[in-house]
Amino acid sequence: MKILLVEDEDAISEEIVHFLTLHQYTCQTVSTKSAALSILMDKCYDFILLDLGLPDGNGLDILKAVKDNYPDTMVIILSAKGDIQDRIDGLDMGADDYLPKPFSLAELHARIQAIVRIKFNTNGNTMKVGNFEINLQTRGISCDGKQISLYKKEFDILSYLVLNKNRPLSRTQLYEYVWGDLSLSDGDSNYIDVHIKNIRKKLAPYGNVEWLQSVRGIGYKVHLDT
Repeated sequence: MKILLVEDEDAISEEIVHFLTLHQYTCQTVSTKSAALSILMDKCYDFILLDLGLPDGNGLDILKAVKDNYPDTMVIILSAKGDIQDRIDGLDMGADDYLPKPFSLAELHARIQAIVRIKFNTNGNTMKVGNFEINLQTRGISCDGKQISLYKKEFDILSYLVLNKNRPLSRTQLYEYVWGDLSLSDGDSNYIDVHIKNIRKKLAPYGNVEWLQSVRGIGYKVHLDT
């Protein structure tokens, strides 16, 4: 999952990024309102962690820009304890949650997971796909109790497709989600195709994987009966 952290205190920013990176998130940081607005002109993020008290303005301006242009992006406001009205305004503008500073990194992680579960309508951290069970917290996949080994990128691609079940995702969307920066990609590369092929190859001995489908001219999707 690709996260943009907007935070002007370097020590806090470094601590959050280190913690989230250990939990397999891809993080990018900016420290000013102008830098955040600039980067959001070109890039979309799954999650934004937004400090409101920035040196060049109020973070609520960033929230407005995010909700105007990327309404599906999830946002947690990080605010000083006294900024009650800003928190209320932020929630009214579409923020998903807020955390008053100082906060526990474990609580931040728990709130991120809770918002993801609500957005993608998942019950807990486990999702069923055919005979397979995917655990988002432990990053494990099993079939009838047998554990299946996937590489990190393979798991990231598969879990993102499952979270977006029945919704076609382009190769570009998958690449940006997993690698975090499309500029690292060769436009003619077949990274995603190779990983999808490997995922199918690893899962097929355990059960039917016809739910992992190619979508002509777009990319891939996980098709589940609803």
